[in-house]
Amino acid sequence: MPRKTKCRRVGHIPKSNIFKPSGIPAYELEEIILKIEEAEALRLKDLLGLEQVDCAEEMGVSRTTFQRILVEARQKVADALINSKMLVLDGGNYELVDIDNCHQRGRHRGTHGCRHNQND
Repeated sequence: MPRKTKCRRVGHIPKSNIFKPSGIPAYELEEIILKIEEAEALRLKDLLGLEQVDCAEEMGVSRTTFQRILVEARQKVADALINSKMLVLDGGNYELVDIDNCHQRGRHRGTHGCRHNQND
């Protein structure tokens, strides 16, 4: 029996959750689901430029787990961009944390309980 997925810490949820190519109606597009923790991995590594070990620590996972999440996220984004698919940010297994107080207090303070995707 597989282990239960550990809850990942997320410091930011994007305001928009759907990104699609312009000029093509949404009903004609194939959807790719990008989990919230996958978007967080992209934010930490590619947008903020943190080292993987620091990203993993921020999310509360091992470095190898972070690497796997990041690779999956990059593959999904590349597929959406290259093949004109709609990217939908939804689901996952995460806990929204208060980033502003994390570094000052040396710990992560959750603002919401862990959210589990029904498919995980």
